[in-house]
Amino acid sequence: MSKYAIEIFYSAEDEGYIAIVPELPGCSAFGESEEEALKEIKIASELWLEVANQENREIPVPKGKELLTQVLESYAV
Repeated sequence: MSKYAIEIFYSAEDEGYIAIVPELPGCSAFGESEEEALKEIKIASELWLEVANQENREIPVPKGKELLTQVLESYAV
């Protein structure tokens, strides 16, 4: 798995957990538990990157740690 940030949240409408990779447009997954959603998003993101490579699409550079650093710095002020 690459180093992209993953967000997981509960969806009452779907009655389960949704996982997304914000830096990979359209990359999302569903699970009945947080753990299942995480497992599924890892698969989905690998497939997303594989297809992007095959189609010669630009692949975003992971900014997960950079974004976390920005958030933490904003709290330190």
